[in-house]
Amino acid sequence: MKRRELVKKLTVLPASGVLLGSAVPLGSMMHSCSPQNTKRDLFKELGIPTFINCIGTVTALSGCIMQNEVLDAIMASSQEYCLLDDVQDKVGEKIAKMVHAEAATVTAGCWSAMILGTAGVLTGMDNDKVAQLPNLEGMKSEIITQKTHNHTYIKAVKNTGVTIIEIETVEELEKAISEKTAMMFFLNYAAPKGKIQHEEWVALGKKHNIPTMIDMAADVPPVENLWKYNDMGFDLVCISGGKGLRGPQSAGILMGKKDLIAAARLSAPPRGGLGRGMKVNKEEIIGMYVALEKYINTDHDKEWKMWDERISTIETAAKEVAGIETNVTVPAIANHTPVLSISWDDTKVKLTGEEMVKALINGDPAIKVGGGKNAISVAPWMMLPGQEKLVAVRIKEELIKVSS
Repeated sequence: MKRRELVKKLTVLPASGVLLGSAVPLGSMMHSCSPQNTKRDLFKELGIPTFINCIGTVTALSGCIMQNEVLDAIMASSQEYCLLDDVQDKVGEKIAKMVHAEAATVTAGCWSAMILGTAGVLTGMDNDKVAQLPNLEGMKSEIITQKTHNHTYIKAVKNTGVTIIEIETVEELEKAISEKTAMMFFLNYAAPKGKIQHEEWVALGKKHNIPTMIDMAADVPPVENLWKYNDMGFDLVCISGGKGLRGPQSAGILMGKKDLIAAARLSAPPRGGLGRGMKVNKEEIIGMYVALEKYINTDHDKEWKMWDERISTIETAAKEVAGIETNVTVPAIANHTPVLSISWDDTKVKLTGEEMVKALINGDPAIKVGGGKNAISVAPWMMLPGQEKLVAVRIKEELIKVSS
């Protein structure tokens, strides 16, 4: 069904012009789902398909949509010249205060934060060592992590040339420590699977005078995580900027101890160290600062209520079809937001989850959802205002088509 046909169908509703019990006028809803007036529709011009994002801040789906304040900051800062180090100095000071850290720096994503943070641990303020990376001859060269934390993302720290040492218990960790041990790495996402939890990990690092790093790339919300791990005592904390914070997708933040942040910056642009290719420009640095500031000052209870209302709209529409069951869950750590699961009795609704995913992404408007065997999942937090109504109509339509 074409978009204009969908709009026509939506208008065949009560004179109040509302959909599924919402008090939002249809005209307002359709306007809020449309991009701001621009001279060129570059996605259309280039033939790039767009879609309603019902999955979340996945990198392959282009992360998040930046808020207007962030875009304004990027545009304003693009009109002046300044020294990149001055921007990092001033922004870093502001960010550090907001997240309870001694220091901070904006990086080219969380991956970059992990590389630069590890480089800082390895080299300190020794420029000869900075130039030597990733050759670790004569330097500490091992990173200890729990076996369950040796995930794909640890490849970031391996870019510095280190060797990963896996352990599972406290006893194994203490036996693994040697004169080669440079750092202890903790993957927040994998915390429930490990035998050593955050506080004990930090305490062991302090006991043996070994810096600890935590990767919490996608672990905001909740907002408190922004300072939780700094307060806990981790020496370095790494986070993505283009996920829940809704900053530039190509930005991240490295925060932690002042000496380690200073050392990390020796390997970062504008210098020619290991991270030279991880450029983050003045616009992204300032945009990241504004995004963080706005996120911290957001009414998060109100935001969560909005997500619940979006889910309710979609859930109500789906359950009008016989054989449909719904369930709302919240991931424990990463992408900690409500997710609606819509499943069905395949004797009454004759399609697979994969077929439903294809039908929605190939429809108009195109909608990207997650899929299971006889189910789909819908996360509302990256939708634009009003898009939940379009999603509700399209899901119900596809379910009705194949219902018996």
